[in-house]
Amino acid sequence: MPTPNARTRGFACASLIALATPAAAQLAEDAPKKQTDILILARKQSQSIENAPATQASVDGATIATTTNAINAEDSLKYLPSLLVRKRHIGDTQAPLATRTNGVGASARSLVYADGALLSALIGNNNTNASPRWGLVSPQEIARVDVLYGPFSAAYPGNAIGAVVNITTRLPDTLEATVTAGTNVQRYDQYGTRDTLPAYQIGATLGDRFGPLSLFASYDHVTSNSQPLLYVTASRPTGTSATGTPVTGGYNDVNRTNAPIRVLGASGIEHQQQDRFKLKAALDVTSAIRLTYVGALFLNDTDAVAQTYLTDATTGQPAYAGSFNIDGRAYTVAPSAFSGGTYAQDQRHWSHSLSATGTSKAIDWQVIGTLYDYVHDVQRVPTTALPAARTGGAGTIARLDGTGWTTLDAKAAWHGGNHVVSAGAHFDRFVLNSDRYTTTDWTAGGDGVLNLQSKGKTRTAAVWAQDAWTPTADITLTLGGRYEWWRAYDGRNFSLTPAIAPIQPELTAARFSPKASLAWTASPSWTARASFGTAWRFPTVGELYQIVTTPVAAVPNPNLRPERALSEELSLEHHDDHGLVRVALFNESVKDALISQTGPLNGTTTLATFVQNVDRTRARGVEAVVQRTDIIDRFDLSASVTYADATTRANTAFPASVGKRLPQVPAWKATLVGTWRPADGIALTAAGRYASRLYGALDNSDVVGNTYQGFYKYLVVDLRAQFRVGDHYTLGLGVDNVGNDRYFLFHPFPQRSVQADLTWKL
Repeated sequence: MPTPNARTRGFACASLIALATPAAAQLAEDAPKKQTDILILARKQSQSIENAPATQASVDGATIATTTNAINAEDSLKYLPSLLVRKRHIGDTQAPLATRTNGVGASARSLVYADGALLSALIGNNNTNASPRWGLVSPQEIARVDVLYGPFSAAYPGNAIGAVVNITTRLPDTLEATVTAGTNVQRYDQYGTRDTLPAYQIGATLGDRFGPLSLFASYDHVTSNSQPLLYVTASRPTGTSATGTPVTGGYNDVNRTNAPIRVLGASGIEHQQQDRFKLKAALDVTSAIRLTYVGALFLNDTDAVAQTYLTDATTGQPAYAGSFNIDGRAYTVAPSAFSGGTYAQDQRHWSHSLSATGTSKAIDWQVIGTLYDYVHDVQRVPTTALPAARTGGAGTIARLDGTGWTTLDAKAAWHGGNHVVSAGAHFDRFVLNSDRYTTTDWTAGGDGVLNLQSKGKTRTAAVWAQDAWTPTADITLTLGGRYEWWRAYDGRNFSLTPAIAPIQPELTAARFSPKASLAWTASPSWTARASFGTAWRFPTVGELYQIVTTPVAAVPNPNLRPERALSEELSLEHHDDHGLVRVALFNESVKDALISQTGPLNGTTTLATFVQNVDRTRARGVEAVVQRTDIIDRFDLSASVTYADATTRANTAFPASVGKRLPQVPAWKATLVGTWRPADGIALTAAGRYASRLYGALDNSDVVGNTYQGFYKYLVVDLRAQFRVGDHYTLGLGVDNVGNDRYFLFHPFPQRSVQADLTWKL
């Protein structure tokens, strides 16, 4: 039976669609038919102010809809050069962005914005709770996505080491409405898990302009079912034994260090219901000044279950915990082995942004403030063994309520003669508020005794300026700098077992980051650019203060130093009316690199995850990009190949890592997208994504990649067909992972799935 929460969401969804569709249709009957215009003036103005001297890649909403089986906003980046979003399943809330020099565990080395509001969760630097908040944007509202590579613009903080993603959502100039419904079905088969996993999406948008006021509203609902995100494993004993309750089932395999294991079952099998509500309003106060408000609400309701492969040989009942004997070997399975991957999560997050922009012949300016608030974020996990835990019992309640961030930016650009001078000021504040309590009933009980706490704040103030000087028509020299004052404070850690209760020390730092770029336009079609930039990336509040005790202890370090990146790029680009061809050489050297690793803690045999300052890392390589429309009649092609030599160069604390590849950065990445339009209204797309072998450990000791917790290579081929039916309907049919490539990036990734979607447009 649907829960009250689910019924409320369903009613909201049905109500919005019911209101949007007939009303928009009636208005459409009374209005002359004309092409809907989409305004993206805010992004154009932002570009004129920032004037970023960096390699860029872009994709617009129409191209995304044509070429990509997109259910979530992060799918829009799927085929952009050198990027990887580690999306484990539809609706995944832990989907970090990897760039050409940084892996999926370095979420704080990239920045993601939507209409100027920060989506990057810079409360941490990991691939879990520090992943970007993609859920605040639905694919249907995206007008375009722009990516800047490298920290070469003074307008962005040091987190831009890898890339900056700017998502611009639609702002209509005439009446428009859309309704989209889609489904994606995955067939999953691995070890003892064989299942058909459907996902459903329905969304609606409605917008219009009323004199000086433009309004745009959107709603999106996704229901999804994931493959197992976790497997329950145990070390396989070398010797035989007759002890333990006889059970059958499980699979022999090896772990990522090639040690024998037994796969006992699967867990973290998620069922999700997500809703996102969005309102965007823009008021033209005068012909030169605009006020814009963007508000969004994200709701996430996730329930995860576990599946055992073990059966009691005597009773025939599923077995989850205890002392077992499997094939003549003795195993002890703790209650947490399966119950740790069983949980319920309830999230309610708000995002607000308010901006004022102005433009004139000589000066463009913008002031924007943003707020992201974890109003309600609760995860309930049993500590009672399954199957009894399914109906309740002891557990824990983890709350992130009150976590979030605020930002404020003021910036302007002066266009005078052969100079474009930009300058700005920035302020941000990040808050971590994590409490975990015991409870007598993990399904519905109240908070009991506090047994784990992580609290802290970081604050950064900055000023920046840069000048793009064009001494001649074909030369542009851009010089800039950013000065930042950073502070970490109010840090506190508490743990009941083991007993920890320190008040962490306050940290402060002030750093200057110079930038320089020289561009030569050899002809209207050819541009060469050499860029240099220093970026200081300050520790996140999570790296400093977040502590976790299970399943693998995560130990914070309140004395981390900022990491400093020295980045260089040399690019050559040919561009014309049909697209571009670009080759870029890049080099990035990071001193005191902040890298998280799992290993023995403090010379003991106890495994823990901890962040350390690695003396120096280096990532250098080459990126080649081709984007061509009508390369032959009615055929478009885009492709990219990236090679990265990314290694640890010096590490006093862990000498075995020197010379080894950096975690989660493959040597090769490639994308290929071809779209053929055999007739008007029909588009057929084939796309591929490839990455070579990755490593998860700093010393590359994870010698086996294609196993649970390993990092393997992948080659994923996707297909999509889009058909425009009349003036109002568009049908999409697709297949993701056509070849059914089965690979791991720590977690098992989706296997073959088919998709169908239908969009009605006014």
